[in-house]
Amino acid sequence: MAEVESFDNLLASRKLLETSLENSRALALALDKTGPRLVEIDRKLAFLEAAIRPSSSKNCTFAAIRDHVSLALGPAVAVLKIFNSIRELEKSLFSGPFSDLSSYLSTIRQLEGALKFLTGNCNLAIQWLEGVMEFLEDNSVANGKYIVNLRRSLTILQELQATGEHACLSGAFDKLEISFKQILADNSVPLALACLTAKQACDAATPFPVPILQKLQAIVERLNASNRLEKCMSIFVEVRSLNTRKSLQALDLAYLEKAITDFDDVQDMERCIEEWSKHMEFIVKHVLEHEHRLCKEVFGSTASGVWMDCYAKIAAQSGILSFLQFGMSIAESKNCPIKLLNLLRIFSVLENLRMDFNKLFGGETCVEIKTMTSDLVTKVVNGASEIFWELPVQVELERQSYPPKDGGIPRLVSFVTGYCNQLLDDKYRPVLTQVLKICHGWKHEKYEEGLVTNQIYSIVREIAVNLDAWSKAYDQRPLSYIFMLNNHSHFHSLKGTELGNLMGDSWLSAHGQYKEYYSALYLRESWGKLLTCLSQDNPVSSDLPKRLKAFNEAVDDMYNKQSNWVIFDESLRQKMHQLVVQALVPAYRSYLQKHSLLVEHSDTTSRTVKYTAKSLENMLNTLFQPWQIKYRSTIDSHFTGKQRNTETNQFRLTLTAV
Repeated sequence: MAEVESFDNLLASRKLLETSLENSRALALALDKTGPRLVEIDRKLAFLEAAIRPSSSKNCTFAAIRDHVSLALGPAVAVLKIFNSIRELEKSLFSGPFSDLSSYLSTIRQLEGALKFLTGNCNLAIQWLEGVMEFLEDNSVANGKYIVNLRRSLTILQELQATGEHACLSGAFDKLEISFKQILADNSVPLALACLTAKQACDAATPFPVPILQKLQAIVERLNASNRLEKCMSIFVEVRSLNTRKSLQALDLAYLEKAITDFDDVQDMERCIEEWSKHMEFIVKHVLEHEHRLCKEVFGSTASGVWMDCYAKIAAQSGILSFLQFGMSIAESKNCPIKLLNLLRIFSVLENLRMDFNKLFGGETCVEIKTMTSDLVTKVVNGASEIFWELPVQVELERQSYPPKDGGIPRLVSFVTGYCNQLLDDKYRPVLTQVLKICHGWKHEKYEEGLVTNQIYSIVREIAVNLDAWSKAYDQRPLSYIFMLNNHSHFHSLKGTELGNLMGDSWLSAHGQYKEYYSALYLRESWGKLLTCLSQDNPVSSDLPKRLKAFNEAVDDMYNKQSNWVIFDESLRQKMHQLVVQALVPAYRSYLQKHSLLVEHSDTTSRTVKYTAKSLENMLNTLFQPWQIKYRSTIDSHFTGKQRNTETNQFRLTLTAV
């Protein structure tokens, strides 16, 4: 509406100016005719000089008016000609959508030049017309209607001078902004998930084809030159922010909304952290790197703060803050050993992306992202260091708990040895060392090499003390021997692992010797004692049934007591079967063979022979079977599901209690 009203005013101004020009030409013609006649009268009628003087004064007045009108005619005619040219340029600009951006920008430049020329001529025409109007009013040589029309023409010219350039160019710039948005939207395609695996292809890809980029740059330069860049920036942020969100829609990001208590188990959390690490690399190295490069290329010709402002807004709306908040929720959760591993994973991801973060968020415009990242790194480093230094103390606090009733390996032992193996492997140890160095640096303390290994030694030492204390808690001495046999076998089996390599061959050999020692003690204190029932030579027939009955009862009692005892290591279990069978069955077979005549000819004696040598052997081979092995199968460095949750929660109780 404003543009239509401006055009109507310009048309009215042109009509008034044309009328004024016709009147001025007529007035000038009359003056030309009147002047010579007055001169002739003056020459011929000299004696009437005094009477003619007023007419002479009028002649001078008419001549002055003619001069003013002549001087005003030039600028006025120029205004009309320029106005006609502007009308033609406007028709070209506003006739419909343009297909040639270069021609459209050229037309805008022509229109801009014409408007500036129009403004300058308007100013000159206004000055001369003001002089004419002032002269006419002072000398009262024109009627009131003529002066009113002249004043109206001046008003229109003054309005044109003040608003004409802005009004005409505003519509052209609006079309440029619409074109900018259309070009940007047509070429904004979400990044493919292939970037998660095809890193080289995504890194090498340019944001936009060169011709498209040149069009966007040309529009930005044109709008920036006319101080119309703000809306263009808003359009860019809107379109590209939407594109970044679409790039992430194909990812399963539901885990970002999970609270710590919502994770099903430890394995579920680890799986989410693994996904988080992949997605963090995708959004930083590909999505935001893409936007950073595009912002710089499109707005690079403007002031440096412009493209950084655009990028900062896009980054803030991309979802990167949600990824950082996920890491923060892990860092702020309750302390537990698994949390240390999770924090090391998070730190490793952040460290790998450190250079990218410095590049993408190092400016003053990304303050929120930069601050949150710094806070996350601080919490991760301090949290990991705190848990690591507390580990030996927490193992010691578990000393007051009870050992397994079946003489098996305590969950804490299997968990901690596997846990130490993880801390020592190539995935975690370098990261842990770096974290500890950073933490020492923040405290202005010197980091000494060997701190990690010394801490592992301390953990293992506390486990050994716990085992001694737990073995004394058993009421049955043979069960305590089975307990120590299981645990020394477990430590001996660590050969070839990270923990076993750290502790050394002598440590491993010692546990192998202890394993043999406790197996011998077990035999002597349990099945070996049953041989006394078979040791008397040449018993009378009446004593044989009693001896066999006593032997049977002793075997049954021993077996019932040990039926729930376990040995987890299969090879060790088979070896113990052999030792027990060798200690008992040959002696029993020999005893039966030695007294076979008495057994065959005595019904009472034959009824008391409950076991044959073979059936006794078969029964003994069923000892130490881990019937609940499906719940306790994990004795290495990998723990899964609820079993691992149980072990972690058991350890967490003491970590969170201090």
